[in-house]
Amino acid sequence: MGIKLYYTTVTASREVKSQQAEVIRILESKSIKYELIDISVGGDVREEMRSKSGNPAAIPPQIFNEDQYCGNYEMFSEAVEADTVEQFLKIA
Repeated sequence: MGIKLYYTTVTASREVKSQQAEVIRILESKSIKYELIDISVGGDVREEMRSKSGNPAAIPPQIFNEDQYCGNYEMFSEAVEADTVEQFLKIA
């Protein structure tokens, strides 16, 4: 599978929950297949996300194409506005 979405099922942040839900909704509306990776299962997965993104403070959602970093929610949102989601996800 190509697109990987790092997310969390355990958060008190409404902002994180709504951002994750919006990314998933948009990917599904565009029929883009993706794999969900839950960082709440353990610190190793969270550290993997942060290492791959190059940001030691990264929070979900973080989006990758395989191991290639695409961006965070803000970057994804900008791509949606510009209608460049496929290029953002590196699947164009």
